[in-house]
Amino acid sequence: MAAAGRRVTIATIAEAAGVSVPTVSRVLNGRTDVSPETRDRIEHLLREHDYRPRNSRQPLRAGLIDLVFQDLDSPWAVELIRGVEEVTHAAGVGTVVSAIHRRTTSTRQWLQNLRARQSDGVILVISDGAGPISTELHRLNVPMVIIDPAGGVAADVPTIGATNWSGGRSATEHLISLGHTRIGLVEGPKNLLCSRARLDGYRAALEEAGLRVDRQLIEPGAFNHESGFQAGLRLLDRDQPPTAIFASSDQMALGLYEAARLRGIRIPDDLSVVGFDDLPEARWSSPPLTTVRQPLADMGGLAARTVLRLSRGEPIETPRVELATELVIRESTALLAEAGGKAAQ
Repeated sequence: MAAAGRRVTIATIAEAAGVSVPTVSRVLNGRTDVSPETRDRIEHLLREHDYRPRNSRQPLRAGLIDLVFQDLDSPWAVELIRGVEEVTHAAGVGTVVSAIHRRTTSTRQWLQNLRARQSDGVILVISDGAGPISTELHRLNVPMVIIDPAGGVAADVPTIGATNWSGGRSATEHLISLGHTRIGLVEGPKNLLCSRARLDGYRAALEEAGLRVDRQLIEPGAFNHESGFQAGLRLLDRDQPPTAIFASSDQMALGLYEAARLRGIRIPDDLSVVGFDDLPEARWSSPPLTTVRQPLADMGGLAARTVLRLSRGEPIETPRVELATELVIRESTALLAEAGGKAAQ
């Protein structure tokens, strides 16, 4: 602990943590280029020393952050909640989780509840209705952050996302590197920026490899098991089915697994499959799913740190952040030459 009467500075924290002053500054500014272990050590010291910036901003009013989803029916949401809760818990702030279920009445009810109590900030994870909510939050002077925005948002509203385009491209490039040329796609909802970016990444990889983008090999999906199952049946029932499929979410990929099972098609012997998200269930599927990892918990954590900074009147470094995705190769993909089954015939 600092000596009595001695003001705690960034240099004090840096010395105690055994890191440089810029590293502490990056943590204070919500930067992501600090290892989790180092960030945890620095944040612990900041709390222990009761660090306050020189121009200390106003304290939190309610000690509550709202996290609002369209629905709460997927492991994807659970991962985001985990990331948000880790940050808010460490900051001594509560998290109120709500779902508005794509209904105007639910949105109105949630806003009424928010007006009746105080909230230090809101994290939105919704594909519809962000505009009216944003307008009302602005009127109430409640800061907000949007995770994976559906479309364009106001310049003063921070957004957190992932590198969906490069993720879609790396998934497709992996399948091309295995010798596949008939590569199907189960895309996500067309109204979501992340879906369109993954589709564009898929197209870019095919075009760079000199392969034609065949619309007959692209099927719509809704980021759930059922839509992946139905899209998988349609693709596998083609006269010339694909030998590989990129499903733009893990849940759709696992729905596709069931479609392949019903058609007697083995993964990866007859069909290679790549997902997107790297949900916990991906590594426990049979076979374990090759997928593109997007750092969902990190996205939630960064959104929480950002909204807490805004609630204290502190500046943020940039309003637009995309965290890197990473291809995770497991056992659901194989060389085309090894595929001797039905989808390759």
